[in-house]
Amino acid sequence: MSEDEPHGIRIHLDRVLAERGMTLTELSSQVGITVVNLSVLKNGRAKAVRFSTLSKICEVLRCQPGDLITHDPTDPA
Repeated sequence: MSEDEPHGIRIHLDRVLAERGMTLTELSSQVGITVVNLSVLKNGRAKAVRFSTLSKICEVLRCQPGDLITHDPTDPA
């Protein structure tokens, strides 16, 4: 699969942030990732995410990776 092919991965960071009453800026500060990089992830434009980053986001947001990422092959990105 090339990088430009649809993949069906959906990122739900905006929903989880809203549920937690947290802004992207607050998450950035607590995770140690730039707002720009978190925005790329939130908007589904990231090509990859490090497990260490995902782990830290989950720790701060008190959630599981499946709360942030889902796969829907019938609705490619």
